Amino acid sequence: MTIMYPACFCKEKNRYSVVFPDLNYLATDGKTLDQAMNHAINCLAGYIYLEKKEANKIPKASDISRIDANKVAKDLGVTNYKECFVNYVSIDVESYAKEHFEKAVKKTLTIENNIYFSKVLQDALIKILM
Repeated sequence: MTIMYPACFCKEKNRYSVVFPDLNYLATDGKTLDQAMNHAINCLAGYIYLEKKEANKIPKASDISRIDANKVAKDLGVTNYKECFVNYVSIDVESYAKEHFEKAVKKTLTIENNIYFSKVLQDALIKILM
């Protein structure tokens, strides 16, 4: 399921700040607009994922036409921005979570003298389960 929230993008001297007014002013940034958008996607996905995981109510997204990016910047005390605009950030949280948050990671660890942690663990589990 795709979720979309409006975000305020403010171009400052050397970066873009991104703020989600509907999500308690959740914020991120990036050196370029591209990087800021990618960080905004990651930020939104992580926030929604954790809220759902903890069974918290997720706020309804505002209509983009009701968000004033300049007002949001001023509310946050950002005064040295060059421009601000509002754009939707969208993400399929379930797909994103499967790819980034819930995937198993295989690691091989050699403890000492060519003893492999995964092998020791596997042997111990076999012994316990038999």
